Amino acid sequence: MKKVFGRPKSMKSNIFHYCAGCGHSLAHRLIAEVIDELDIRGITIGVPPAGCAVLAYNYFDVDMIEAQHGRGPATATGIKRALPDRVVFSYQGDGDLAAIGIAESFHAANRGENITVIFMNNAVYGMTGGQMAPTSMLGQKTTTSPAGRKNVLDGYPIQISEIFAQLPGTSYIERCTVNSPASILKAKKAIRKAFQYQIDGLGFSMIEILSPCPTNWKMTPIDSCRWIDEVMTKQFPLGVIKDIPAEAAKARKEGGQKP
Repeated sequence: MKKVFGRPKSMKSNIFHYCAGCGHSLAHRLIAEVIDELDIRGITIGVPPAGCAVLAYNYFDVDMIEAQHGRGPATATGIKRALPDRVVFSYQGDGDLAAIGIAESFHAANRGENITVIFMNNAVYGMTGGQMAPTSMLGQKTTTSPAGRKNVLDGYPIQISEIFAQLPGTSYIERCTVNSPASILKAKKAIRKAFQYQIDGLGFSMIEILSPCPTNWKMTPIDSCRWIDEVMTKQFPLGVIKDIPAEAAKARKEGGQKP
């Protein structure tokens, strides 16, 4: 019988530690599938974050270098500059990227570093107890906002992708989700495109993935997938946010400017 589905070669056989219904496991698989399909397993280096995905090196069968909290893009920058022939990706949560790591992320994007960032947005601090994150929704109840997030006290959810899209160094930014079969296919396509932009030397690319977090949202996995569609996507619309055509990005690079 012909085998039509199996574990990607770039993914180890270890059992995931993630909660039931979490989006990290899906994102991990998509990245591994893309690495296999692009045949870049031997030259890929991943940078895990602090947070729920801190043990990502247990799952990806590629070289991995752990970064300090929020310093993923800085670590990825150093790797890519020292080894420009490698494909380097940083995998970060919303607390890691949008809070403690916002400066590292912002300036790596602005410099047009030729790396790829996978940004997992579940609107909450997942690993440390479900505290409010920079991306938490207005009205969202967390362990540090039991009455719901209020703009007068806590500010507004930060739209990282839209902010980074304004920077001249970014070449491709898309927001996806993994809460349905159709959305998973779209997310994989976006991840592949982001990696291809890096391979082509077109500058900083980032894929934001709205990820369900049933445990900290106090929902069932099914309800958490619905919540993404009914609540999160209103604040964080899905789709391509920035895409500089490859020809234009290449011309800017050859002209002495990073895309």
